[in-house]
Amino acid sequence: MATLTVPASVPPVAEDCEQLHKAFEGWGTNEKLIISVLAHRDAAHRRAIRRTYAEKYGKELLRALGDEIHGKFERAVILWTLDPAERDAVLASEEAKKWHPGGRALVEIACARTPVQLFAARQAYHDRFKRSLEEDVAAHVTGDFRKLLVPLVSAYRYDGPEVNTSLAHSEAKILHENIHKKAYSDEEVIRIITTRSKAQLLATFNSYKDQFDHPINKDLKADPKDEFLATLRAIIRCFTCPDRYFEKVLRLALGGMGTDEDDLTRVIATRAEVDLKLIKEAYQKRNSVPLERAVAKDTTRDYEDILLALLGAE
Repeated sequence: MATLTVPASVPPVAEDCEQLHKAFEGWGTNEKLIISVLAHRDAAHRRAIRRTYAEKYGKELLRALGDEIHGKFERAVILWTLDPAERDAVLASEEAKKWHPGGRALVEIACARTPVQLFAARQAYHDRFKRSLEEDVAAHVTGDFRKLLVPLVSAYRYDGPEVNTSLAHSEAKILHENIHKKAYSDEEVIRIITTRSKAQLLATFNSYKDQFDHPINKDLKADPKDEFLATLRAIIRCFTCPDRYFEKVLRLALGGMGTDEDDLTRVIATRAEVDLKLIKEAYQKRNSVPLERAVAKDTTRDYEDILLALLGAE
């Protein structure tokens, strides 16, 4: 499901470090060499490269990269090079501090990661920012969004397959009653959405459809301009169909008058080692255009090259 391509014979970490150091030397930076190394190494190998580079050259690799490359290309390379949990911590911090209702990074980190991955991101947040993720979300997010997002990012859900069908049936009714009353931020709605396991939520959403003859997200489209409802729909889609959720984020990032590089970079960097192949298939099916072609059309130069490399383009 990942699109990351790694050589059949991966060079030793020390050799990769030498190649990167070579890319930084002289009058110009060798961006293609940076891409050829970092865009084709998995998370464990990138972690080892960072550690060895610092030991060998006395400078943190991310700082060396920041001194040599800039703009959209720099952000894509830095985000990719970060350890996944550290990357999530950085993305969460950025969104919490500049929070706006249409932001999706916090939802993705809370709902499109496993409970263990979310916990690792929260630990990385402690280490990097000397605060907790939930306290920053509580400090910067307000109103109903705070009621929803603080428990969402604080959860440590059960991750097993067991399901209580009678509970799914009763909680589907609770969700329907509150949605019918337009009590979207009711504490019972938030309790169910933010505490139940993925398997239990899927059972609840299936029961909702069986009992009321349409998906829950259809009822959450009562007001298309309501950002709180859009956030609830995003949470549900992250649990029920993450490939289609991320396809839509990419479609919106690449459509319209301009390209949303933040969303484009975030999705590709966070999913290349997970399920980007499925997202590419969903994009092709929905848009009748390969994702690589759409990315190449809307991006240029080194930024285009790093994204296409992570997409697994030949």
